Amino acid sequence: MAPRFVSASSAALVAALLVTGPTSAQTGPLRLGRLFQDGMVLQRGARVPVWGWAAPGASVTVSLGGRTARAVAGADSAWSVDFPALPAGGPHALRVDAGGARVDVADVLVGDVWIASGQSNMEWPLAQATGGREAIFAARDPQLREFAVPHSWADDPAKDLQGGRWASADPAHAGAFSAVGYWFARDLRASTGVPVGIIHTSWGGANVETWMSRPALGISDSAWAAMMQADRDRVAALRESLRARIGGLPSADAGMEGVRAVWADPALDESGWTDLPVPGYWEQNGYEGLDGAAWYRTAFTLTEDEARQGVRISLGTIDDDDVTWVNGIEAGRTSGYSLPRLYTVPASALRAGHNVLVVRVGDGAGNGGPYGAADRFYVETSAGRKSLAGTWKFRVGAVNLGTDGQRINKVPSYLYNRMIHPIVRYPVKGVIWYQGESNANNDQQAAAYAPLFSGLIRDWRRAWNDADLPFLWVQLPNFGAADSVPPRTAGWAILRESQSAALALPNTGQVIAIDVGDAADLHPRDKQPVGQRLALVARRVAYGERVADRGPTYRRHSVGDGRVTVEFDHADGLTARGTLGAFAIAGADRRWVWAQARIEGNRVVVWSPEVPEPVAVRYAWSNGPVNATLYNGAGLPAAPFRTDEW
Repeated sequence: MAPRFVSASSAALVAALLVTGPTSAQTGPLRLGRLFQDGMVLQRGARVPVWGWAAPGASVTVSLGGRTARAVAGADSAWSVDFPALPAGGPHALRVDAGGARVDVADVLVGDVWIASGQSNMEWPLAQATGGREAIFAARDPQLREFAVPHSWADDPAKDLQGGRWASADPAHAGAFSAVGYWFARDLRASTGVPVGIIHTSWGGANVETWMSRPALGISDSAWAAMMQADRDRVAALRESLRARIGGLPSADAGMEGVRAVWADPALDESGWTDLPVPGYWEQNGYEGLDGAAWYRTAFTLTEDEARQGVRISLGTIDDDDVTWVNGIEAGRTSGYSLPRLYTVPASALRAGHNVLVVRVGDGAGNGGPYGAADRFYVETSAGRKSLAGTWKFRVGAVNLGTDGQRINKVPSYLYNRMIHPIVRYPVKGVIWYQGESNANNDQQAAAYAPLFSGLIRDWRRAWNDADLPFLWVQLPNFGAADSVPPRTAGWAILRESQSAALALPNTGQVIAIDVGDAADLHPRDKQPVGQRLALVARRVAYGERVADRGPTYRRHSVGDGRVTVEFDHADGLTARGTLGAFAIAGADRRWVWAQARIEGNRVVVWSPEVPEPVAVRYAWSNGPVNATLYNGAGLPAAPFRTDEW
């Protein structure tokens, strides 16, 4: 997946610009930590640390909020001072002097600071979310700000961030904000009335292990060295595998001669091309680890009337960037793996009979190629739709293994070292987290998430030196096709259980999102309810308010007369929004069937004539629950559950 939703003209340039490794903590004689920039937000009610680097032995004077503090830079150039806690408000000015150099930081606000972290669903920008355009236009809040931490990594804990800057919620900047983070912060602004700063540090496709410190993972120095050597060996093997498959590792795209796309020629001889299914990532079809550029070719037929009226082509979604041609004429191009590809092709580019469709895909990191539901790949003509899903011709144009061969965002501790460790001295109000998709590839991995996730929470609390740091997360949404029969096991359902297990830790909270996902898209666009629900949970967990922030939650069940009666907590106003479904029951034979269900007060009675003696019940326990319509009077969805451990 493309880093930070920004694309360049080539995959190599994307990797070089946006996936950055360790660099020096200093770039001049006097420098502050990256967070200390114009427009920063400090945490109210907490001590205010200020740190940076100066010439060794230099006397450093720091002024903030009418107070002054002094320090001397050490032999490693590092210095730090602390100020007493400040109340909400501002703007303040921060000034630092050392050895004749001076740094001024303006427009410093004091309010609440939240960390927003995880993978792509936290990273998803407001500009690409449902209702995002309207929200961007309406964004006029200078006291809602975000600091975007760039994708970066390090072998060992880094002293400072690679980059980043603070931006205010206005039409010029809000579109790049995390959509979940924006709607979370907007609601907190309304409820608290104080400035809110979001430090957004996430990376699409990242697993949980990369966000944890090595000590938290129990990785010794010798074990780490062995892991790195094993990864180098794996990358070398990957390189040789691609070399054998492709016949070389071209660094320049043979399909392009300057600006001319020679492989888009409709008369091109395709005899040396490989067959590949579309949709489908190329990594899943024999090209693991490939980044760079690859070409796809197929054809469709049109009648004279269809060609005369023009067509529209849908190519689903493509990871990362594409340029598309029809009969050698460019039909469109899109940058960003999350965006739909819809191109209108005029009659002038078409012909009656055989038409050649060519797509060049550029990929900077992670998976590459066309992906998504097959029914999103089609040619729409005046007479109807013609499917483009199926076998296409495929050829690699250029290879850029770069850092992707090392799976940067899946290496244990890599992202923690560079995107978390440098900010743990900065006091924050709490953390919001949306991650887990990359740890739900199979049942075993999903079950292993439980101790890892709880371990991450403890790890970050130790790092921030705050045992009660509020930690809130989004349970995985619904994703995947509906099940005709209740599944015996399901990776995403197990991972949701692993997430819920962390509620045993104090000062934690969870948002249910099985009603706002997308069965066909890993990245559901409707982020507003997710952010709003997180804000509700924050108001209870972090601010101590008495608010309804949880949906119906399983308390206990009883069995009698062939029926299962389920009681819930947080069930005032228990109701169904549409047909009440997603309940399944099983008898001692462990054969699950979909059940009928009826609400009785704050309970639900569940039964099926196929199971005269039920012993266990489940609700919304699948990858993509359907008809999970149970809510409480506060409009919050019921949490998935199962009473068995089969």
